[in-house]
Amino acid sequence: MNTNEPYEEKIRKNYRWNFIFNVLDGSTFWFGYSFLAPAVILPLYVSHYTGSKLLIGMVAMINSAFWLVPQIFTANWVEHTPVKVRIMIRQGLFLERLPLLILPLATWLLIGKPAPALMAFFLLFSWHSFGAGLTAVAWQDMIGKVIPVERRGIFFGFTNFLGNATGVAGAAVAAWLLDRYDFPYGFIICFAIAGIFVIISYLFIAQTREPPLLTQHEPVTFRQYWAKLPVVLKKDRNFSNFLTTQVVFNLGGMAWGFLAVYTVQNWGLPDGKVGEFGAALLIGQSVFNLVFGPLADRKGYKLVLELSALLAALSILLALFAQHPNWFYVVFALRGASLAGGFLSMMFVMEFCTPGIRPTYIGLSNTLSGIISAIAPMLGGLIASLVGYPALFITALVLALAAFVMLRWWVRDPRHIQPPTLEEVEIAA
Repeated sequence: MNTNEPYEEKIRKNYRWNFIFNVLDGSTFWFGYSFLAPAVILPLYVSHYTGSKLLIGMVAMINSAFWLVPQIFTANWVEHTPVKVRIMIRQGLFLERLPLLILPLATWLLIGKPAPALMAFFLLFSWHSFGAGLTAVAWQDMIGKVIPVERRGIFFGFTNFLGNATGVAGAAVAAWLLDRYDFPYGFIICFAIAGIFVIISYLFIAQTREPPLLTQHEPVTFRQYWAKLPVVLKKDRNFSNFLTTQVVFNLGGMAWGFLAVYTVQNWGLPDGKVGEFGAALLIGQSVFNLVFGPLADRKGYKLVLELSALLAALSILLALFAQHPNWFYVVFALRGASLAGGFLSMMFVMEFCTPGIRPTYIGLSNTLSGIISAIAPMLGGLIASLVGYPALFITALVLALAAFVMLRWWVRDPRHIQPPTLEEVEIAA
């Protein structure tokens, strides 16, 4: 790369290259992840060892919270790192990818030892999820750099479409494996396939051509950085309102970690059926990624997130009134559609701010979401244990509808507002 070229010219010159390799990274990662399916397969795996709803709910908690919570703690570091992809290459392999390679081996070695096997699973899945959280701000900021704002929707839509579309095939294979092999051998094979593909995705992301962008501001201490965060929230009331809606929406996710287990237990279904529901979820994601990506580029992410909240509510409503297990193909497909829209919220956050303060906004949004995501499944497990699954689903339904109302009438589209700059925040601080 010619270091004398202007920064924006380098971005434009390498846009096609970066688009291709980051699409390949995302699509192969999500294909591999379809063999884990933290919303479907992993809760079922845990349920083979324990009937504790709290432990089953911990899968969803770890998957969301351990990825989201650490992000604000790395934002200051990321803001002053000129090339973000180096974090993904140097730290990402050990922090995020390695535990998924160890998981199938540990599961195999601990066959016949339920307590150690369950402990090993939670340890390795926590390692992976927390490690992913430590590198997540760097990855999101890197994407914000190398993919222009007017192309981010189509980038994420196309990436997730490929990952989810191939993930449908993966989920079908996973369903066959879980039916074909006795427990835990089907799960071991699924875990091994997942580990292999996340390593392949790592090879793709390492090809990213990211020009360095040096900040004009001196690094600040951890204490100084944290003192700045309340100022950001006070200065940008619209962003604060958005964060409040995210709290409500993420609390509404308390039911999702239990949906697959509820369906199997309530209707007496075989384990392989869960893989089919996983495929339905991925089909919903695939189709709506193609819809929501271009829609976000043209009409804004706010509309997409409003639709995501409505789809989440509709999914829960159908689960409440289902008269046959086949209804749950639609339930999971709608859940996938909602996930497709919700995933774009990370791109929405980037529009609230200028590039100099982008990691801070990403970290604030995701860490707050992570804290709530940690609470929600545990609260959901408590509600399910005390008053049953229907009460849990009704609570989640009310929260999803409340999130829609708040997004619709309380949050303004940041595309039509001048965002605060890093200089303004520092002056206010």
